This record gives sequence, structure tokens and C-alpha cells, in this order.
Amino acid sequence: MTERLEQTKIMHRIVQHNGTIYLGGIVADDTTASMTEQTSQICKKIDKYLALAGSDKSKLLSAQLFITDMSKKDEMNTAWTEWVPASDLPARATVGVADLGSPTTLIEVVVTAHL
Repeated sequence: MTERLEQTKIMHRIVQHNGTIYLGGIVADDTTASMTEQTSQICKKIDKYLALAGSDKSKLLSAQLFITDMSKKDEMNTAWTEWVPASDLPARATVGVADLGSPTTLIEVVVTAHL
């Protein structure tokens, strides 16, 4: 059975199937903030969405982080590693992209977790 939660105009933020949870691309609410702060905001949203699905960050399987400025990767990593303990780090890729839809959006994150 597939369960879909948090519908937007173009997607569901959370799709759960067979014990696996897929979160759609998540961006910060305040895109005028620094890379560190945008990453922190996204991590809080991930916590919220995983909780809605009955999971938490200790059950992360994979993460794809899309960033517009690779020179700010260390700032992103600082917020990321403050949020998720080393023992729970998922498989991860960080991808440099030219644009995330807004000139001030610095990062978008997609994660997969399990129940």
C-alpha cells in the first residue's frame, strides 16, 4: 500500500511504500538566510516530515543535497553534522546545481528513510 501525505500543487512531500519513506525536495522557508541556516531549517523540516510518517532521522537511508555554490559546502556540512549523529549518517551525495528556482535558494534536500 502507498500512503501520500502533505500534498502540494505539484507533489506530495511524503510518500510511504512498503516501509520506505520518500521525502520530496525540501528547501528553507527563509531563503535570505546563510547556507548554514538554510540547511538547519531544512533539517527541522525533515524531522517534522519523518515524524508525520512515523519515523525519525536515525532511520535515514540516503540523502541527496543540491547546492548552488560548492564553495559553501563546508557551511552546509556544519549544519548537517550538527543535526544528524555520526552513527546515523545516511548514504549521501552533494550535487552542485546552477539554479534551484530562486536566486536566494542555496540548497534543496531529498531524503529516503524507513519506518
